[in-house]
Amino acid sequence: MALSLFTKTKKAIVERAHDDYATKMRLKYKPYYHTMEAQQGTHIRLQGKDMVMLSSNDYLGLSFHPKVIEACGKGAKIWGSSTTGARISNGSRAFHTELEEKLAAFLGREACHISVAGYVSCVSAIATFAQKGDLILADKNLHSCLWDGVRLSMATAERFSHNNPEDLRQIMKDVPSKAAKMLVVEGVYSMEGHICRMAELAQISEDAGCFMVVDDAHGFGVLGRQGRGTVDHFKLNDKVDILCGSMSKSLASTGGFVSGSRELIDYLRTNSKQTLFSAAIAPSQAAAASASLDIMQSEPQHLERLWKNTKIYRDMLKGLGLDTWESETPAVPIVLGSKELVYRFWQALLEKGVFTVMSIAPAVPPGKDLIRTAVSALHSEEDFAKIADAMAYAVRQM
Repeated sequence: MALSLFTKTKKAIVERAHDDYATKMRLKYKPYYHTMEAQQGTHIRLQGKDMVMLSSNDYLGLSFHPKVIEACGKGAKIWGSSTTGARISNGSRAFHTELEEKLAAFLGREACHISVAGYVSCVSAIATFAQKGDLILADKNLHSCLWDGVRLSMATAERFSHNNPEDLRQIMKDVPSKAAKMLVVEGVYSMEGHICRMAELAQISEDAGCFMVVDDAHGFGVLGRQGRGTVDHFKLNDKVDILCGSMSKSLASTGGFVSGSRELIDYLRTNSKQTLFSAAIAPSQAAAASASLDIMQSEPQHLERLWKNTKIYRDMLKGLGLDTWESETPAVPIVLGSKELVYRFWQALLEKGVFTVMSIAPAVPPGKDLIRTAVSALHSEEDFAKIADAMAYAVRQM
């Protein structure tokens, strides 16, 4: 029997999108996708109201540094707005290789490859080197981009308890010694603010013949000599095979990097689909990252101010009795334990002119629903006075 001309088959994917509960809740309560109308340092304007930004990853405060802004403009003036191509074909430029060499030297690695996004770099750091039949041992609290790398690799994944060397050691007992295996951790865990127990984990990894990957997106610029990161902080450069991260945080730019031996980076440039098929980073952003890297080495006051501000802020939260999940870094969560409490706390801060970000399950473990905050070297005494007033107000609303 012929279908009626007036019958229209429903599209299942359209129906799925239409009925999505998470999207409906996001649109109702509007906790995400806020559009800032203006910004100057740690000060933003949102819906006509001046606020203090307390959730930016601009740890060193370099995104408004005059030298970075000048370099950004100069990069575009010399090279144009975009390379309009992937590195393997028509997109590679001298400024890419210059930045890669500078980053590699700073990190104490033989080679480095920069990509258009930190997400791309971190996915490629896993998906390129692991393959079907391999075993990946992964901290259960890894960032989503790393889990995507695990999935794309098609390797078998085994999770170990967050930042728990003993659990990893127990799991490793049942792993065949000759199996191809990879250990994946973060230098600093961005939701928790925890520093990786890297010395112990790296030793277990080396004893078992594991290939070790560290995502140091939130440790770079924050820990180590001149901000060289968590691997440098623990003096473990010779134990880590691949060190990857983001340029959108302490380097005040966009993009990401993967660093390692020259042989491994050449292998990545041959085999990584994320690398092969991504357009190259724009001239202005490469220039901004390069200038930020210079400043990290010539102006130590930014890193010093960051840690001074972090202490001020953590002491403030402790005085209010707030749970910071034992954060050790400028990434400081405020754990409230339920979606409802998080939403009320976030709204209260917003009312008092402090902008933060909600993170709720399943993005965090059940019972760890939190407000994600981050300290910048640019936060002033006046900023902290406003933040303290807002936090005290939010606590009273609980």
